[in-house]
Amino acid sequence: MTTQNDSTIGALRARIARGELTHEALIEQVLAAAAQPAAANVFTRLYADAALAAARHADAAHKAGVQTAPLAGLPVSIKDLYDVAGETTLAGSIACRGEPPAARDAAVVTRLRTQGAAIVGRTNMTEFAFSGVGINPHYGTPRNPADAEVARIPGGSSSGAAVSVALGLAVAGLGSDTGGSIRIPAALCGIVGFKSTQSRVPRTGAFELARSLDTVCAMARSVEDCLVADAAIADAPLVVRRRPAQGLRLAVPKTLMFDAIEPGVARAFERAVQALSKAGAQIVEIALSELAEIGTVNAPGGLSPIEASAVHRERFASKREAFDSRVAARIALGTEVRAADYIALLDRRREWISRVEGRLEGFDALLCPTVPIVAPAIDSLAEDSAFFQANGLLLRNTFAINLMDGCSFSLPCHSAGELPVGLMLSSVNGDDSRLAGVALAVEDVLRVG
Repeated sequence: MTTQNDSTIGALRARIARGELTHEALIEQVLAAAAQPAAANVFTRLYADAALAAARHADAAHKAGVQTAPLAGLPVSIKDLYDVAGETTLAGSIACRGEPPAARDAAVVTRLRTQGAAIVGRTNMTEFAFSGVGINPHYGTPRNPADAEVARIPGGSSSGAAVSVALGLAVAGLGSDTGGSIRIPAALCGIVGFKSTQSRVPRTGAFELARSLDTVCAMARSVEDCLVADAAIADAPLVVRRRPAQGLRLAVPKTLMFDAIEPGVARAFERAVQALSKAGAQIVEIALSELAEIGTVNAPGGLSPIEASAVHRERFASKREAFDSRVAARIALGTEVRAADYIALLDRRREWISRVEGRLEGFDALLCPTVPIVAPAIDSLAEDSAFFQANGLLLRNTFAINLMDGCSFSLPCHSAGELPVGLMLSSVNGDDSRLAGVALAVEDVLRVG
């Protein structure tokens, strides 16, 4: 169903090892491509000099026979919500202009630099990471590269990160995932996204959306590349046991996740299930009726609006007119929620997580479409009603995993010539290592299916 690409970390390092390519030449190619129309609105800032310096350092180490980290000298992009020393972190907004610059790099940016990564630039995003669509009225919207004829949304909020990877401008895009902001654009752009357990990667220096849900994570072209990026930003690799698909026990929830599914998504998902079954995986349909309770658990207002309203309290009071009106509308949902109601929400969430985890015992992963629709045309979302309807559908499946504080992969499962469709594999809090082994096995099946 999918094919390997020569822009994976392993493929690029192999070419460099054979002398077919240098790190510097690669970064020069990336910077040239970043200036082309296809990459319009992907980056909000390029770091050409620093990226080339990292590439030359990696080339010197290679020439001297010094072993380097997997990301050394390779292009990596960072979402515009991560602090870079000396710069004001704008988080896709104009409301932050004029605010003090960051005193130091975000923790994950420091870790990428320590690994020798060539950070090519900051990527565009939904304002304040508050939408799954990826539209930004201030800095433009990156076009989804999956369709040359129709300008489609990239998904959000890590829109530029996904497009940077899909176009080969980065081997990994550092993003974030609060309600699906890694997995949604990965699914719509046809790449792989990994939302780790929230506590795995430090959030220091990341512009906050919702502290109960925000996860620092990345997307790439393969599961293996996602694990390389994860090892760098977590500062410790997952211990992953490779396993065959045969014997996997995968739960398919019949509640919520397939509502309003588009025919193309349903077909791609069914082909994936058939391929996995043929490979020896056991597919078990389960009710998982707890998913129908999400709206009640997350009331009133919702965790993201409540916590975002606290983050932006002063900024929202003095500069609301500078906000994207659609983002402002969502933040406003949390401004009047009482502390007692917020605490009750947190209590309901803990109890709900416990019940969901009990339902998933004995399964290797929860299996469903990442999103129930393919990427809509940007123009089709001009009206607020259409925008918010699409946003709700895009976030619905992925948010369930954030609410349960779990870990999750999105893998492409469409066939050549089709618009991208994501297959989501998810598990409970802290199960990242085992889930990674499952994702590698499923990816192998999809690649040849």
